[in-house]
Amino acid sequence: MSQTAAARPTYGNWRLPRRPGVGPLGPAGTVGAFIGLVLVLLASLSSLYAALATLVAVLVPILPLAVRTRDGRSLYQLAAVRIGWALRTSSGSHTYVSGPLSNRPGGRFSPPGLLAGVRVLDGRDTRNRPFGVLCHGRDRYTVVLACEPNGGTLVDPDQVDLWVAAWGQWLARLSLEPGLHGASVVVDTAPDTGVRLAHEVLPRITPHAPPAARAVMEELVRQHCSASFSTSTYIALTFGPAGRRRGTRHMVDDLAVRMKGLVAGLAESGGGAAHPLSAERIAEVVRVAYDPAAAAQLPEAATRPGGSGLRWDDSGPSAAVESVSSYAHDSGVSRTWMLTEAPRGTVHSGVLRSLLEPVPGVRRKRVALLYRPIDQALSARIVEADRRAAHFTAGAGWGMVRARASSEVRAAEQVAAEEAAGAGLVEFSMLLTVTVDTVPDLPEAALAVTGMQTGSRLSMRPADRMQAAAFACSLPVGILPWEHTLVPFQLREAL
Repeated sequence: MSQTAAARPTYGNWRLPRRPGVGPLGPAGTVGAFIGLVLVLLASLSSLYAALATLVAVLVPILPLAVRTRDGRSLYQLAAVRIGWALRTSSGSHTYVSGPLSNRPGGRFSPPGLLAGVRVLDGRDTRNRPFGVLCHGRDRYTVVLACEPNGGTLVDPDQVDLWVAAWGQWLARLSLEPGLHGASVVVDTAPDTGVRLAHEVLPRITPHAPPAARAVMEELVRQHCSASFSTSTYIALTFGPAGRRRGTRHMVDDLAVRMKGLVAGLAESGGGAAHPLSAERIAEVVRVAYDPAAAAQLPEAATRPGGSGLRWDDSGPSAAVESVSSYAHDSGVSRTWMLTEAPRGTVHSGVLRSLLEPVPGVRRKRVALLYRPIDQALSARIVEADRRAAHFTAGAGWGMVRARASSEVRAAEQVAAEEAAGAGLVEFSMLLTVTVDTVPDLPEAALAVTGMQTGSRLSMRPADRMQAAAFACSLPVGILPWEHTLVPFQLREAL
């Protein structure tokens, strides 16, 4: 009997839609260049000096759009980041102090920056489970789900393929959720404190056990605390009012009814048992992120009757200082990297494994995948525009079609066919936050991150001069970066 080896499934074909325009100018730069060319021609009818003056006046605003960095940022974007950083440092807003000795109203340890205006409400779903709702500005409401994903060890490739397919279907259904504006998946890795294991094992040891057996069990608990890591996975879903604007309590009741459907598809995609996080648990997650030293006390407090009692208003740091390349907060110093380019070509299911594995010597590591579902009507227009742009680029070679252009055509055709068959279109990005004890530990952590990027075939860059905002965006609290920019992302894409 002959045996055939099963082909290992590969994934990919994600692509950044092509922007219309001439070269790196984009649509706005192209329109400006053509208008400027017309003005130069009209000025040349008057005199040569007038034409030269008009040409200089046109080139000055156009050239910064033509000069791009490796990740596609223009000189205008670079200048905007530096100007914003200069304004924050001059006003002193890059430092933060809270607590009773600060000038904060109420003397609470409220979260800083993008989390300053967030409120938390309590609700109960149809199974009477408590869950917290984060109320952001501009009518945004976030629910956070905690998952216990199945491990990939000793799992058949066919099962992994089914998990990936189910996860793709879950993401595609997000575009059908009324009022959903974005989603994020956060994987938090840290050394295990061993508090839960000690509370489970040590009280169960009988006093009449042999001394050798007691010593073995106690030694196992101690070794587990020093050599193991804990991984937590969260999914944050941010909604807005669908249709007419309703009150906050109506939104909480609506989310309570929809909670069952949101959790349903996660188990099929390998997410394991998923449940909503209560307001207290959300506050604990944020508190540990800002103060890693609190990770040893909060689990022990949560085992007591009544829980830890931590509120959202006390989940922030007592002090935080943002610098160009790092963010110091209470007992930790963090640096955040942003995704600039996804892996090229096809990848296997374990492409992000090296990025998600624990790193020795790092206090905490957080990987956040950000998703922006696109509705079906807009998806069809984006896909068709990208398909036309790919064909135009391939046909502009005067009979010589380059290999890269032909590959772009095939990829665009495949995306169009899958979208026509019912697949969803989702924009995604990634943030990676590493927290260490002191600033001198950051270079070693940066080297580890570089190795993880190489193993995952990712291109990432540090979020310089935006470390505080990037740190907050990597938390499972539902902050959507594209909604917190000075220039709307639709206009930024046109530039």
